[in-house]
Amino acid sequence: MDDDEVIRQLIAVNLTLEGFQVETATDGQDCLDRVVKIRPDVITLDVMMPRLDGWVTASRLRAGDDTSHIKVVLITARAQEDDRRRGMGIGVDAYLTKPFDPAELIQVVRDLAVSARAG
Repeated sequence: MDDDEVIRQLIAVNLTLEGFQVETATDGQDCLDRVVKIRPDVITLDVMMPRLDGWVTASRLRAGDDTSHIKVVLITARAQEDDRRRGMGIGVDAYLTKPFDPAELIQVVRDLAVSARAG
């Protein structure tokens, strides 16, 4: 989920072209409202989103009985080490900074999806 429609579509298109089934949400609350029904292996989140930001969304995913196992990738322009530590403290599985390399995103999501299905 990314609050920037262009980035959200770029992520969706790149992952769809790689064979992933992709669902998008407009913000963190939309993600949380839909995640239990969709049951994704991996969620990408922007840190800066309306209603619920990526920090809160990731924290709520980690705290939920039905969602704590889902792999989470934070994608953000916030590249400071404190931000990375905060994400890792929440328990996100990967942290990519914008501008990101689509090939790196695909590889990270692929690795996490394989890991999610294996365990």
